[in-house]
Amino acid sequence: MKISSPGFMHNQMLPKKFTCQGKGVSPCLMIEDIPEKTKSLVLIVDDPDAPGKTFVHWVVYNIPPVEKIEEGEIPGIQGKNSIREENFVPACPPFGVHRYFFKIYALSEKLSFPSPPTKTEVEIAMKKSLLASAEMVGLYEKI
Repeated sequence: MKISSPGFMHNQMLPKKFTCQGKGVSPCLMIEDIPEKTKSLVLIVDDPDAPGKTFVHWVVYNIPPVEKIEEGEIPGIQGKNSIREENFVPACPPFGVHRYFFKIYALSEKLSFPSPPTKTEVEIAMKKSLLASAEMVGLYEKI
Protein backbone atom coordinates (compact mmCIF):
# COMPACT_ATOMS: atom_id res chain seq x y z
CA MET A 1 0.00 0.00 0.00
CA LYS A 2 1.19 3.55 -0.72
CA ILE A 3 0.07 7.02 0.36
CA SER A 4 0.99 10.26 -1.39
CA SER A 5 -0.33 13.77 -1.89
CA PRO A 6 -0.47 16.05 -4.92
CA GLY A 7 -0.04 18.92 -2.43
CA PHE A 8 3.41 17.99 -1.10
CA MET A 9 6.12 15.39 -1.50
CA HIS A 10 7.28 12.88 1.14
CA ASN A 11 9.76 14.47 3.58
CA GLN A 12 9.20 17.92 2.05
CA MET A 13 7.66 21.09 3.48
CA LEU A 14 3.89 21.34 3.77
CA PRO A 15 2.35 24.27 1.89
CA LYS A 16 1.02 26.96 4.24
CA LYS A 17 -2.60 26.26 3.31
CA PHE A 18 -2.40 23.00 5.32
CA THR A 19 -1.10 24.84 8.43
CA CYS A 20 -2.24 27.31 11.08
CA GLN A 21 -0.61 30.05 9.00
CA GLY A 22 -2.94 29.32 6.08
CA LYS A 23 -6.44 27.86 5.61
CA GLY A 24 -5.65 24.96 7.93
CA VAL A 25 -7.32 22.39 5.68
CA SER A 26 -6.35 18.74 5.43
CA PRO A 27 -4.41 17.86 2.26
CA CYS A 28 -5.62 15.70 -0.60
CA LEU A 29 -4.31 12.16 -0.15
CA MET A 30 -3.88 9.44 -2.76
CA ILE A 31 -3.94 5.79 -1.67
CA GLU A 32 -2.61 3.06 -3.94
CA ASP A 33 -2.50 -0.73 -3.79
CA ILE A 34 -5.35 -1.10 -1.29
CA PRO A 35 -5.67 -4.82 -0.46
CA GLU A 36 -8.62 -6.54 -2.12
CA LYS A 37 -10.25 -7.63 1.17
CA THR A 38 -10.25 -4.11 2.64
CA LYS A 39 -13.56 -3.10 4.26
CA SER A 40 -12.37 0.20 5.75
CA LEU A 41 -9.39 2.53 6.10
CA VAL A 42 -8.03 4.38 9.10
CA LEU A 43 -6.11 7.67 8.81
CA ILE A 44 -3.96 8.97 11.65
CA VAL A 45 -1.97 12.21 11.44
CA ASP A 46 0.46 12.95 14.24
CA ASP A 47 3.58 14.92 15.17
CA PRO A 48 6.18 13.02 17.22
CA ASP A 49 8.30 16.20 17.54
CA ALA A 50 5.77 18.04 19.72
CA PRO A 51 7.02 19.04 23.18
CA GLY A 52 6.33 16.39 25.81
CA LYS A 53 4.69 13.69 23.69
CA THR A 54 3.35 12.92 20.22
CA PHE A 55 0.59 15.36 19.24
CA VAL A 56 -2.32 13.72 17.44
CA HIS A 57 -3.67 15.99 14.70
CA TRP A 58 -6.37 13.76 13.25
CA VAL A 59 -7.96 10.36 13.72
CA VAL A 60 -10.46 9.11 11.11
CA TYR A 61 -11.82 5.57 10.90
CA ASN A 62 -14.36 3.63 8.81
CA ILE A 63 -13.18 5.40 5.67
CA PRO A 64 -14.46 3.53 2.60
CA PRO A 65 -11.58 1.89 0.66
CA VAL A 66 -11.15 4.82 -1.75
CA GLU A 67 -8.06 5.81 -3.70
CA LYS A 68 -8.48 9.54 -3.10
CA ILE A 69 -9.38 11.67 -0.08
CA GLU A 70 -10.13 15.20 -1.25
CA GLU A 71 -8.58 18.29 0.33
CA GLY A 72 -10.61 19.41 3.34
CA GLU A 73 -12.83 16.31 3.21
CA ILE A 74 -13.90 14.36 6.30
CA PRO A 75 -13.71 10.89 4.73
CA GLY A 76 -15.08 8.79 7.61
CA ILE A 77 -15.85 9.00 11.32
CA GLN A 78 -13.55 11.23 13.33
CA GLY A 79 -11.95 10.22 16.60
CA LYS A 80 -10.40 12.53 19.17
CA ASN A 81 -7.21 14.48 18.54
CA SER A 82 -4.81 15.67 21.25
CA ILE A 83 -7.06 18.60 22.16
CA ARG A 84 -9.93 16.12 22.66
CA GLU A 85 -11.84 17.41 19.63
CA GLU A 86 -13.11 15.54 16.59
CA ASN A 87 -11.49 17.50 13.76
CA PHE A 88 -8.28 18.10 11.83
CA VAL A 89 -5.71 20.23 13.68
CA PRO A 90 -3.38 21.89 11.15
CA ALA A 91 0.40 21.90 11.55
CA CYS A 92 1.45 24.69 13.92
CA PRO A 93 4.77 23.85 15.58
CA PRO A 94 5.82 26.10 18.48
CA PHE A 95 9.46 26.06 17.31
CA GLY A 96 11.71 24.38 14.75
CA VAL A 97 10.87 21.97 11.97
CA HIS A 98 8.35 19.28 12.91
CA ARG A 99 7.47 16.06 11.11
CA TYR A 100 3.81 15.33 10.38
CA PHE A 101 3.14 11.64 9.78
CA PHE A 102 0.15 10.78 7.55
CA LYS A 103 -0.54 7.10 8.24
CA ILE A 104 -3.12 5.01 6.41
CA TYR A 105 -4.23 1.53 7.47
CA ALA A 106 -6.32 -1.00 5.53
CA LEU A 107 -8.64 -3.14 7.67
CA SER A 108 -10.64 -6.27 6.93
CA GLU A 109 -13.56 -4.90 8.97
CA LYS A 110 -15.19 -1.68 10.14
CA LEU A 111 -14.58 -0.45 13.67
CA SER A 112 -17.20 0.36 16.29
CA PHE A 113 -16.87 2.52 19.41
CA PRO A 114 -19.43 3.65 22.00
CA SER A 115 -18.01 7.20 21.91
CA PRO A 116 -15.40 9.02 19.81
CA PRO A 117 -12.15 7.08 20.28
CA THR A 118 -8.61 8.28 20.85
CA LYS A 119 -5.71 7.32 18.61
CA THR A 120 -4.68 4.63 21.10
CA GLU A 121 -8.18 3.12 21.20
CA VAL A 122 -8.28 2.98 17.39
CA GLU A 123 -4.80 1.43 17.22
CA ILE A 124 -5.79 -1.29 19.71
CA ALA A 125 -9.11 -2.02 17.96
CA MET A 126 -7.58 -2.32 14.49
CA LYS A 127 -4.77 -4.75 15.37
CA LYS A 128 -6.78 -7.91 14.69
CA SER A 129 -8.03 -6.75 11.27
CA LEU A 130 -4.96 -4.93 9.89
CA LEU A 131 -4.18 -5.91 6.29
CA ALA A 132 -1.62 -3.26 5.27
CA SER A 133 -0.35 0.21 6.09
CA ALA A 134 1.62 3.07 4.59
CA GLU A 135 2.85 6.47 5.68
CA MET A 136 4.27 9.69 4.37
CA VAL A 137 5.79 12.65 6.18
CA GLY A 138 5.30 16.36 5.69
CA LEU A 139 7.56 18.91 7.33
CA TYR A 140 6.70 22.36 8.65
CA GLU A 141 8.28 25.25 10.50
CA LYS A 142 6.57 28.52 11.34
CA ILE A 143 8.56 31.43 9.97
